[in-house]
Amino acid sequence: MKNEGIAGTERFASPGKGRGLRAVKHFAVGDLVFACPAYSYVLTVNERGAHCEYCFTRKEGLSKCGKCKQAYYCEIDCQKGDWPMHKLECTAMCSYGENWCPSETVRLVARIIMKQKVTTERTQSERLLLLSEFEAHLDKLDSEKNEMNQTDIAALHHFYSRHIDFPDDQTLTVLFGQVRRIGSTLMNHSCSPNVIVTYKGTVAEVRAVQDIQPGDEIFNSYIDLLYPTDDRNERLRDSYFFTCVCNECATRSKDGGKMALQKLSSPPQPEEVRKMVHYARNVIEEFRRAKHYKNILFPTICELSQEKMSSIFADTNVYVLHMMYQAMGVCLYMQDWDGAMSYGEKIIQPYSVHYPAYSLNVASMYLKLGRLYLGLERKTQGVKALKKAIAIMEVAHGKDHHYVTEVKQEVEELK
Repeated sequence: MKNEGIAGTERFASPGKGRGLRAVKHFAVGDLVFACPAYSYVLTVNERGAHCEYCFTRKEGLSKCGKCKQAYYCEIDCQKGDWPMHKLECTAMCSYGENWCPSETVRLVARIIMKQKVTTERTQSERLLLLSEFEAHLDKLDSEKNEMNQTDIAALHHFYSRHIDFPDDQTLTVLFGQVRRIGSTLMNHSCSPNVIVTYKGTVAEVRAVQDIQPGDEIFNSYIDLLYPTDDRNERLRDSYFFTCVCNECATRSKDGGKMALQKLSSPPQPEEVRKMVHYARNVIEEFRRAKHYKNILFPTICELSQEKMSSIFADTNVYVLHMMYQAMGVCLYMQDWDGAMSYGEKIIQPYSVHYPAYSLNVASMYLKLGRLYLGLERKTQGVKALKKAIAIMEVAHGKDHHYVTEVKQEVEELK
């Protein structure tokens, strides 16, 4: 069955994976496979003031909503365009003040409910995939996830009850389950994906990062691909309820490099390595839940964790790299540019090996390094790093994306 609005692809029953998407024409590396405007979206609180609330354009001099003074817009047309959704929050933000604190997930669900009430025709995104086709996996949720759903439903009622007539709690539970797994819908997952999803404002763009032949299934990645096979699959089971059986998982071809150990006179025993992996993953999870560079203990914890891991793991080990990345963030926050550059130089080469080609994580690290070099008056190295970032971004974002244009202009001005 060909997809309405996606020339060159078709939906099909993917063996062992349920619904899938495959190519019916050739796509070269960098080709746009398809693009689709978001059905509904919210700008995160952290990005407010830097991006337009409606079109997500990033620029200076945005105008703020005269009532709540928290939402910012490019122009009056954007403000008018966003009003049907923003009015859900505007009055409430004024009323609650600092106590206005629904999560992004709660805010998104509120907008989806409102969108469903006011939309009479299928949107472009619904012509590709209906919200009702999203998997909620309620039967697979543990007590913690069930409790999270109930907390979100309570927050939805608390913050939005004056503006929305809600469906029953069971329907809301399904909707929250679907929203949490929006990434796992039209395309199946692979740890060696042949496409990447990026965004141009509120439009999702899917571009080929491998050569795709007619008949090939189109695979995206749902998770960060830095980590070894067992770690990746635990994350997939926890969030998406399946175990990946892609070629990368079957061969574990990168696991040796990702789990590199120190060359010691007496190699660590397997049990020691297992315990250190367990420690590293616990530390990473703690950082993920509570990371805050303003926390006075954060730099110390980061340094001690890195030191402990380095007693067994090599500097190219992904868990040590994770702690180096956190340490780099601390240095940037504290404006220790030399320290940040030092960590970035240690990270970039292993990243280039561990991640798939055209990874935005690698491009981001080249951008950070390039700008650090330039700030430290190392122009030649800075330009070289920025050009490497551009080479990745031109494939992942497309050559006409404003991110690419901005970095190219930055390089041009250095000539």
